[in-house]
Amino acid sequence: MTNTEPPLPEEVLTSASDRLEADELTLADNEELLHALSELTPIYENERTYFVLGSYDREPIRRVNLVVDRLNRRPDSYAFRMIDVRGEWENGIQKFCLVADLASHVVGVAEAEPSDFLVEQGLLVGTEEYFSKSYVLKREYPDEDRSFGWMQDGVFELLEEEGRLYRWETETELAEAVANLP
Repeated sequence: MTNTEPPLPEEVLTSASDRLEADELTLADNEELLHALSELTPIYENERTYFVLGSYDREPIRRVNLVVDRLNRRPDSYAFRMIDVRGEWENGIQKFCLVADLASHVVGVAEAEPSDFLVEQGLLVGTEEYFSKSYVLKREYPDEDRSFGWMQDGVFELLEEEGRLYRWETETELAEAVANLP
């Protein structure tokens, strides 16, 4: 499987089983998990799928939604956010991993405030599987005293070395950065 090919349902179920193996799931938990994942059928119907991460606060989510909208305008593409996968998940990391397994690309919209998707950034660089399909759209703040933490800066440096970090200041520049994503 290459980075641009969507995972086959059997591979996703195997991956999900591996990740959940150590956890005790009730029948109701299992049914809820399968129902939530079944809502993402466009993942199997499109060549490229984008799992878009970012802050869900009022202003930043507008920009996350802009990224999702621009990616969904592409032919044979499907972009979605974590909140698009419904259901009450007790383990957010487990949810992230299962959903990231499904996507051909993981795209982060990074803004300094609010602090953003810090845990997910750690997961992105924590495994080769996620890192190899991750891209970050990093907001720059040239005239303000805002900065990212040293851990985030390390993630950005790794992605920049791979040519998968795109910088933006305005929403117009963010839309232009989205156009550079594969």
